[in-house]
Amino acid sequence: MTADGSDDRRRLGWLLAGVGMLCVSTDSLWVRVSEAGALDVAFLVSCCALVVHSTFGRWFDRRPALESFRTHPVLVMGVGGLASVSQLAFITAITETRVANVVAIVAAAPLMASLCARLFLGEPITRRVAVAIALTMVGIGMIVSNSVGEPTLRGDFLALVAVMCFAGNMTVWRRFPDLSRRAALWASAAIVVAVTSFAASPFSLDARAYLAIGAMGLCFNPLGRLANSNALRFAPVSEVSLFAPTETVAGTVWAALFLSELPGASTVVGAVVVLAGVFYGTVAASRSRRATLGPGGAIRRLAP
Repeated sequence: MTADGSDDRRRLGWLLAGVGMLCVSTDSLWVRVSEAGALDVAFLVSCCALVVHSTFGRWFDRRPALESFRTHPVLVMGVGGLASVSQLAFITAITETRVANVVAIVAAAPLMASLCARLFLGEPITRRVAVAIALTMVGIGMIVSNSVGEPTLRGDFLALVAVMCFAGNMTVWRRFPDLSRRAALWASAAIVVAVTSFAASPFSLDARAYLAIGAMGLCFNPLGRLANSNALRFAPVSEVSLFAPTETVAGTVWAALFLSELPGASTVVGAVVVLAGVFYGTVAASRSRRATLGPGGAIRRLAP
């Protein structure tokens, strides 16, 4: 560990990112299990999120939400707007194309987020992280090699829109670490509720749909979003974004186990490559840094 504890902070960021993406990876499962329309799902999930962020959200983010909104109203609403578009695009994409397509396209987040952070924050992309991103992209290419564009290209395009908004939000979170995550996520949910309320029919669903949407909206989705947004307080965008492919791998597993969408050999191999990229860019990088540091974080001198 370095003298200032930077490795410990990084590991905490990785833990939050991993937990967050694992929780969010179940979104595609709940949407498909509910068999409800995209607007109905988005409306009800966002209503649940309003409750969660207003109550239990303070356990994860103690920064005063109202003060953040008063101090940075435009910023909070901007982040909320990006998050709401990402949420709507993702849910709609799940209803219009294969789960494997959507979660595979979502794994492009490391590349997009790293590029955004480089352009707008000046965050460097280390050689190790660049190699890790390249590995994840190869893995994703293997996963989607036989499926992109089926059954609808529109669903794939919406998944891409979701990723772009997600990458933009990660950059903003990193740039403003003191911004209340709870305030922005509450704003996001409020925007989705306002936009979908005119077309949604939330009281016409069956018990199965309500149970699936409740699991997504009251637990997995808000917990995952809170964990992801807070991870950027402790680790760079390029490293946190490497955990996005976790959703690709886990989402494919959920689809195989519960939706009978069995992955092919290329999907399995691609998933292994994706996980290898994440490991190389995070855990292996941390071990490499510790190996070059002596007591108190000093760089070890090599013997002449």
